[in-house]
Amino acid sequence: MFESAEIGRTIDKETYDLAVPALREALLEAQYELSQQGRFAVLILINGIEGAGKGETVKLLNEWMDPRLIEVSTFDAPTDEELARPPAWRFWRQLPPKGRMGIFFGNWYSQILQGRVHGRFKDAVMDQSIDTAESLERMLSDEGTLIFKFWFHLSKKQMENRLKSLKDDPLHSWRISPLDWQQSKTYDKFVRYGERVLRRSSRDYAPWYVVEGFDENYRSLTVGKVLLDGLQAALKAQAVQRPHPHSAPLTSSIDNRTLLDSLDMSQALEKSDYKEQLVSEQARLSGLMRDKRMRRHSLVTVFEGNDAAGKGGAIRRVAAALDPRQYRIVPIAAPTEEALAQPYLWRFWRHIPARGKFTVFDRSWYGRVLVERVEGFCSPSDWLRAYGEINDFEEQLTDSGVVLVKFWLAIDKQTQLERFQAREKIPFKRYKITEDDWRNREKWEVYRDAVGDMVDRTSTRIAPWTLVEANNKYFARIKVLRTINEALEAAFAKD
Repeated sequence: MFESAEIGRTIDKETYDLAVPALREALLEAQYELSQQGRFAVLILINGIEGAGKGETVKLLNEWMDPRLIEVSTFDAPTDEELARPPAWRFWRQLPPKGRMGIFFGNWYSQILQGRVHGRFKDAVMDQSIDTAESLERMLSDEGTLIFKFWFHLSKKQMENRLKSLKDDPLHSWRISPLDWQQSKTYDKFVRYGERVLRRSSRDYAPWYVVEGFDENYRSLTVGKVLLDGLQAALKAQAVQRPHPHSAPLTSSIDNRTLLDSLDMSQALEKSDYKEQLVSEQARLSGLMRDKRMRRHSLVTVFEGNDAAGKGGAIRRVAAALDPRQYRIVPIAAPTEEALAQPYLWRFWRHIPARGKFTVFDRSWYGRVLVERVEGFCSPSDWLRAYGEINDFEEQLTDSGVVLVKFWLAIDKQTQLERFQAREKIPFKRYKITEDDWRNREKWEVYRDAVGDMVDRTSTRIAPWTLVEANNKYFARIKVLRTINEALEAAFAKD
């Protein structure tokens, strides 16, 4: 795979000097058009052999183009803040918005390679990590990111000669880093596993480009030309409507019944029983959050449900059990311009809590398969693929120790009508009812189908949905608290 990058290609200075001005001008034009269009982001992943010119090439790209529109991120050893969260959190925070370019050193492939080369895991774990990276790249591409992956290469002999010449040169010996010496000893392993990475993760939407790093002129022009060709092609391309043959409700059946229709909505608690159980369950939650075993976990709860189903009331009863420093409530509304410039999961990754902490999402990433689907804010292909993307996201959370609890608070249509009417009559509750609430009510059946699909496609063993019969608010609040407590106790028991 790397043979053609070890033949010693060179470009003389005269040829290089003649080519650079036109290439630089074209790159600048493409970069400014990218900024003006704002249709997609550009992400450049830098990997390969130490000493093959990775840093020098990125420095040159910043000189050739406008560095104000390029963000370079380096991911060294994870910080304590990063270690307290899922591994992908640190990368999601640095993704470039649409219209801009991001360059990632030390990206997910660097960590995969270093871990395998130094024997921290076997091939099976490596392959699983590559598959996870590939899923992330596929999602980023689908969400409007143009991905370039560069592998800068030197042969073993070229690397050894470079180290020897630098070592013997007192003016340049400082350029040899500990990583250079380390890789000189593990070169064969690094290249073998590097080939495995490239072979398993080069796709049409995110191909690998192997760049021979022996000659800086050749290397620079090669990278510049690849970027220019890719940028120009993407800027000229028009959005293509992808097919969506399965846009009907995924759970449709002959009798038109869904899982929600099977709930016993008559379940209720008397006020006296509610008060007694509320105190008990809140005390239980308070104790669990202070338990030393919570240091290995964080807690995330997702609250979705029909309008007027009592999400706010349930959240307040959960929060009342805790010290405000332990939790954060994140209300999710329509995305801001900043959020619209990023993949849709970006704004949720930002709020994933550290170990020992608790985040409540009042509405969540499920908006993609609910309101965005029903109201036509995204295409059928977008929400159809979102089920798998959401399952992958939640698996990453649970694999890193997050206790994830998802609630759908369900009420029947008559109960919703009564609550809407009551809100209109009570002055301090009028802010809770809007024209959108009444308009959404007219789409009751469509939302019911979307909820049925959502539960069927995303209620998994690692992140199951809890359907809460919420016609009676007392019953719903206790069920929510008890479910959270049981989820924490189950996680602690596994420890």
